[in-house]
Amino acid sequence: MRILTVIYEFPPIGGGGGRAAYDICRELVARGHEVTVLTAHMDSLPREEIRDGIRLVRIRSRRTEPFSASFQTMLSYVLAGFVPGLLLIWRFRPHIIHTHFAVPSGALAFALSVLTGVPYILTAHLGDVPGGVPEKTAYWFGWIEPFTKPIWKRAKRVIAVSEFTRQLALKHYPVEIRVVPNGADFMHLVPDHVELNRPPRIVFAGRFVNQKNPLAIVRVLAVLKDLDWTCSMLGDGPMFEEVKQEIEKHGMTGRFHLPGWVTPDDVLNEFSKSDILFMPSHTEGLPVVGVQALVKGLAIVASKIGGFLDLVEEDKNGFLIEVKDQAAFSNALRELLTNREHLLRFRRASLEKARDFDIQKIVDQYESMMREAIGES
Repeated sequence: MRILTVIYEFPPIGGGGGRAAYDICRELVARGHEVTVLTAHMDSLPREEIRDGIRLVRIRSRRTEPFSASFQTMLSYVLAGFVPGLLLIWRFRPHIIHTHFAVPSGALAFALSVLTGVPYILTAHLGDVPGGVPEKTAYWFGWIEPFTKPIWKRAKRVIAVSEFTRQLALKHYPVEIRVVPNGADFMHLVPDHVELNRPPRIVFAGRFVNQKNPLAIVRVLAVLKDLDWTCSMLGDGPMFEEVKQEIEKHGMTGRFHLPGWVTPDDVLNEFSKSDILFMPSHTEGLPVVGVQALVKGLAIVASKIGGFLDLVEEDKNGFLIEVKDQAAFSNALRELLTNREHLLRFRRASLEKARDFDIQKIVDQYESMMREAIGES
């Protein structure tokens, strides 16, 4: 198949959704498919390049930060992508379009499909669903939601990355939605065995925004200053300086590592050296960092919300905590930091759980749905 992936952010820019799209594209290429990605340009990135067999075409956009995109930036991507998208379809002749995020990428895929007749499938990641990330998108959806309905309706197949995302989407869009989680390269990324660090290493990876609740990490760990641990917080965003100040306030500068925005490979490397993923997020779809944590055999302490319900088996490979209960977060972490046998058991259980998210199984499902969609068109 010739597949055109339409997505407004793709590594090295963007978050977990872009990384999930990259993993799918790379596996499709490995299976002999031709994959071209139409995404947004930023800074000095090449306008076109081949990466891991994937052809990347980057169009002009107003994006200036790798970790965030404003509504204006997203709209710019849709408008700027219209003509290049048509030319790309004319030259590449894709059998199908795969678009990630109903908003904004889905709007471009919809327009291209209407004008060319090429069918598309849609993957929803949460932030593109009304109510998914209310503090970020509630205002936008207040007036654009009616215009998004045709995007969901025209798609040949609609996929949600978690059951939570699916249920939320069904409240707004009466279409059939399948759940296919984000995956990871189980065969090549899984370590041979698990070794605990001394002292234990805690890691967070994500945007420094309210949705990810990064200040809670500092405040919870401040209660555990009597224990031996280190913490790496990977990422950047508008709350970065506030987090640094909170760390300094509690006198813990020497125990935290804040490298700023890092590449997906850097995240995996840091996970390889860590023991516990700590994610007290307010909302999540199916976080790619959570899947990667499983593949790297990390115990997970996370909020009892969204996609973490699919990743964590309570008291088996991690703990799920009510997002506002900082005392419970502290107690869960204290148990793992002081009981090495318990931590080792959790880490081994995560490796077993990772098998459910093997990218091979995930792409099997996508490949099947693409063939079905082409057969119907």
